[in-house]
Amino acid sequence: MSPDFVTPGSVRSAAEVNEEIRALWQRTGGTLSAEERAEYELLVVEWAAALRGGVVKAA
Repeated sequence: MSPDFVTPGSVRSAAEVNEEIRALWQRTGGTLSAEERAEYELLVVEWAAALRGGVVKAA
């Protein structure tokens, strides 16, 4: 996955991104190449942003 693939301000939910992370680990058998590691890191950043975006502040 190239950095161009992830769109800033992605509207995917944390659950959707988490599913992609799980699929990546399953697809690779738990061992990531350098390229897969870069993809994983981008997904984790997107997942964390989705989590933050889903938090509703209490009044």
